[in-house]
Amino acid sequence: MLQLNWIAFSIAGFLFFIGLEYLISRRTGKNYFQFAESVANLNIGIAERLLDIFVTGLFYFFFDYLYRHYAIWQIEPKWYTWVLLFLATDFIWYWYHRLAHEVNILWAAHVVHHQSEDFNYTVSARITVFQAAARSLFWAILPLAGFPPGMITALLLVHGLYPFFIHTQTIGRLGVLEYFLVTPSHHRVHHSSNEKYLDKNYGDVLIIWDKMFGTFVKEDEPCVYGLTTPLKSHSFLWQQFHFMLELATAFRRAKGWRARWKVIFGKPDDIDPEIRGQLEDVWLRKTHSRPQTLLQRIYILVQTAISIALLFVATLLEAYIPVGLNVFIVLFILLSLVNTGAILEQKKWVFYLEYARMMLIAGTFLIYFPHLYVFASVLLFAGLVTYYFSRIEKTFHRWLYQRYR
Repeated sequence: MLQLNWIAFSIAGFLFFIGLEYLISRRTGKNYFQFAESVANLNIGIAERLLDIFVTGLFYFFFDYLYRHYAIWQIEPKWYTWVLLFLATDFIWYWYHRLAHEVNILWAAHVVHHQSEDFNYTVSARITVFQAAARSLFWAILPLAGFPPGMITALLLVHGLYPFFIHTQTIGRLGVLEYFLVTPSHHRVHHSSNEKYLDKNYGDVLIIWDKMFGTFVKEDEPCVYGLTTPLKSHSFLWQQFHFMLELATAFRRAKGWRARWKVIFGKPDDIDPEIRGQLEDVWLRKTHSRPQTLLQRIYILVQTAISIALLFVATLLEAYIPVGLNVFIVLFILLSLVNTGAILEQKKWVFYLEYARMMLIAGTFLIYFPHLYVFASVLLFAGLVTYYFSRIEKTFHRWLYQRYR
């Protein structure tokens, strides 16, 4: 019997609803999708799902270890224990989510989810493996309480589906559901940078926790999405690590352990806002960029489609793909994601990433097709690309950016 990972088909469902939302927004004359924002959102999601292939099992074994060695009770699957598990999971999520906005080290993992200045289904993809790890530490309470890992994992899969559907502007108020469920209206508030909406509506499925703990606000004015200080970058790496670098810089500059403790466990507002600009001058080195051309968009879309297709295959056939080949796939996709971000930023060094991808493909052929003609062909290809590197690079820049380097 085939051992397929059926979770792979959630990728197709995800894309279907994104396409449907896009068509609805176009038909109603709304501009809910910006090209660069949507691509950047998808890139973050591709990376998280890709790394999940390796770490999801670790989370399960973590829960299993805690359950077998430290569980206080032994809770059996009954209809009422499923209800109890759902309520416990949603309650823990509320506090994880709230602390992820109030504690710097947790915000460093969660900030990526709030960077987009759009609000649509692609934004739901902005989850990182760091955030997944942080959430698992909070959910460790569940196996300690006595819930079996199988129950926890099954519920988390279902629980994780609902938030996808609340990342949209195409759905208005939902009547009586607004009183107890987190609705798109409630979640639009949460993603807004409007002053009155900051740090509100943390709930995942149930809004009752926000109403109980004083963090609920209704949507009653137009929302402005993104961070209070916009990131203004679509660099894949910068989006992932900018706040970690800000924390590291603030920690290094802090005087004494009390100040350093505050950097790690204090509030994001306590970090010097000038640090980001200083880091941008060092790491981003912004240059004048031109509007994206149709050719650039097509090239980016093709790269993104290939990354998603490889992700689908790697997820679906997870049990059959050798570890070494999986590593090559992961490296190729990660290089592609960084490359896409670099093209969106119109960086001059983008061809070095193209070269790295070509050499990675060449190395994969050498390892998995060990024949003399393959070896000779790959060697010839790699040699020609390396020898004519500068000439190919100039041609590539002229073709992609319509200008000479």
